[in-house]
Amino acid sequence: QVQVVESGGGLVQPGGSLRLSCATSGTTISSFGMGWFRQAPGKDREFVAASRRTGGMTYYGTRVKGRFTVSRDNAKNTVALQMNSLEPEDTAVYYCAAAPGHKIASSLMNPSEYEYWGQGTQVTVSS
Repeated sequence: QVQVVESGGGLVQPGGSLRLSCATSGTTISSFGMGWFRQAPGKDREFVAASRRTGGMTYYGTRVKGRFTVSRDNAKNTVALQMNSLEPEDTAVYYCAAAPGHKIASSLMNPSEYEYWGQGTQVTVSS
């Protein structure tokens, strides 16, 4: 059984940084495209970032590009999301997810392409 667990959320001041981690078990992430999504109260789930299964390609949502960086360590079955220059608008529950098989960029931005999801971790950006 595949499990996905996020950690690292918390409260941070505007302009600060946080690093989220995603650990998987029951599989090897080298078989999965890995993505991060977020959902704020009353809003739809939003694509944040993704790492393609092979080739090292990464993709970012328009609102986080240049501020967030996604990285993966296939040997450790972990994915990280480094978030810098955080803004109050980044406040949301952040979810890590795994999409099996080879996915093109547009698929990795679509939450319906992901089969396994973590429980989410809260990120609050406030002074």
